Amino acid sequence: MNKILATKRAGKLIAGVAAAAVAGMVAIFPGQPNVHDDTALAIKIMQPWEGRHLIAYLDTLPTKPVYTICDGDTTDVRKGMVETPVGCDKRTAGKLERDYRPHLVKCVRNWDKAPLSWRGSMLTLAWNVGAGATCNSTAVRIVNDAARLRAEPNYRLSCEAATAFNKAGGVRLRGLVNRREMGDATRPGEAEVCVTGLPA
Repeated sequence: MNKILATKRAGKLIAGVAAAAVAGMVAIFPGQPNVHDDTALAIKIMQPWEGRHLIAYLDTLPTKPVYTICDGDTTDVRKGMVETPVGCDKRTAGKLERDYRPHLVKCVRNWDKAPLSWRGSMLTLAWNVGAGATCNSTAVRIVNDAARLRAEPNYRLSCEAATAFNKAGGVRLRGLVNRREMGDATRPGEAEVCVTGLPA
């Protein structure tokens, strides 16, 4: 694991979402329902990494290849499927709000009290590896164990623990290392955003 540092670019990303939030909700896509601030941040983190594909393609990185569309969505996607930009906005925001966020809210003690940067990073991790894998991860266990003991969670340690998800099909991939850690020249990484928003 590389050294995980707070950065100005991650700070701007978090501040932009926080400034747009009204009562914890953000209008992330024009004409679409508002989403929770952590969902909005997750979308801002993950979209550059997923890339947007309006035509379904076969993702061969997973052990079992799967057809994928929009921003990495695999639900009910079939060969030859085509989506619009507005349809992709709806799929991404709706799926995060409906299928991912509720699982994390349920499995993470005091979810709403956690820093925005941590919540957004855990949601983008869940989008990529699944809600179940995220809920059963060391990253979540660190926070839940602290809550059980009525101690202050070590969010930095949790952010760093999430970087372990850097393999696809059992192979460590440079792209996943970058995504999980400090990003690349144009995209902030999940851990980079995660630690940037933590209290000093």
